[in-house]
Amino acid sequence: MPILAVYAERFGASGLTVGLLFASFSAAQFVFAPLLGRLSDRVGRKPVIVISLLGTAVGSFVCGAAGTLWLLFVGRVLDGASGASLSVAQAAVGDMATPAERPRLMGLLGAAFGVGFVIGPAIGGLATLGGPHVPFYVAGTIALINAVAAIVRLPETRTEVAGDPAVPSRHFSRRALTPALRQLAIVGFITTVAFTAFESTFGLLGRHRFGFGERGSAFVFLGVGILLVMIQGGLYGRLAARFGIHALYVSGVGLLVVGLAAVSFATVWPALIVACALLATGQGVASPSITSLVSELAPPARRGEAMGYQQSSNAVGRIVGPPAAGWLFDHAGIWTPYAAAAGLCALAVLLLVKWGVHRGPEVMQVTVSSV
Repeated sequence: MPILAVYAERFGASGLTVGLLFASFSAAQFVFAPLLGRLSDRVGRKPVIVISLLGTAVGSFVCGAAGTLWLLFVGRVLDGASGASLSVAQAAVGDMATPAERPRLMGLLGAAFGVGFVIGPAIGGLATLGGPHVPFYVAGTIALINAVAAIVRLPETRTEVAGDPAVPSRHFSRRALTPALRQLAIVGFITTVAFTAFESTFGLLGRHRFGFGERGSAFVFLGVGILLVMIQGGLYGRLAARFGIHALYVSGVGLLVVGLAAVSFATVWPALIVACALLATGQGVASPSITSLVSELAPPARRGEAMGYQQSSNAVGRIVGPPAAGWLFDHAGIWTPYAAAAGLCALAVLLLVKWGVHRGPEVMQVTVSSV
C-alpha cells in the first residue's frame, strides 16, 4: 500500500484515479465478504481460506506484471475479493473457541494482522530496491506459501457441513442477520468511517501542523500499530475477562471519541502523543470486541455469513471515509476531519447505549425485539 500510489503514477494515474484504485479493493471486499462467508458455512472454512490465499497471490502477481492501468485495477479487485477471507478466518476462530476463550483469541487474531501491517510495509520498502514490480511479486509469493501451509496444517473448524439442515441454502438470505447483528453493522460502519478519516489525512495534518515529512508520519503510524498489537495480543483478553466484551466495546468507542477530538486540537508533540495513544487504545479494544460480539450473536450455522456481512459494512466505511475526510480537510479546515470523526463515534456510543449493548446480549436482544 505505501508504494501503490507512486506505482500507479507510472501508468499516468491522476490523484482521483489513485483514490479509485484504493477504493476498488474495499468495493470488492464489500461484494465478496458475505459471499465467501456464506460459502464457508456450506463447504467449510479451510477450502475457502485456501482459495482466498491463492486469489491474493494471483492478484498480487497481476499487479506486479501489469503494463496498463486497467490491469492494475484487475489485480487490486482480485486482491480485495480474496482479502474478504478475513471474515472466514474470524468465523473459524469462533468455531473453535468457547465463549470464555473467544475474546482472547479474537484479540490474538487482531494482533496477528497488526504485526503484518507493521512488518509488511518494511518488507515492501526493501523489495523496491529490486525494482517497482518486486514488492507485488514478494507479496504474491508470501500468499502462495501461506496457501500451501494452510493446506498442510490448517484444520477444518466447521465440522457440520454437507447435509447439515441448518446450513444456508444456495440463495442469498439475510434472515440469519438478526436485528442485533444489523445494529452492530451500523455501528461498525460509523466507527470505520471515523478511523479511516484519521488514517487517510493524518499525513497531511502532520505536514501542515507539525512539519512532518513521510518519515515522521510513518513513525507515528508505527507507534500506533505497535500499541494496537500490544493491546490486542496481551491486554485485551484480561480486560474482557474482567469487564466483559459488551461494556468493553462501548468503552473502546468512547476512547475513540476522546482520542479523535484530542488529535483535532493537538498543536504540540506531547498532546499529539497522548491523543494517538488514546486513539490506538480505543481501536485496540473496540475492534476485537465487535468481532467477538458478532461471533457470539450469530447463528452457529451462519457464522461465516454474519462475519462477512460485518466486514462488508466495514468495507463501505473504508470507501466513504477517506474521500469525505479529504474534502473536509481541503474545504473546512485541517482539524475538521478528526472533529467530525469524533462526532461520529459519539453518535455510535449513543446508539450502543440506546440499544443496550453495554448491558449484555440479553438486554440487547430484548431492546431490539421491542423496537
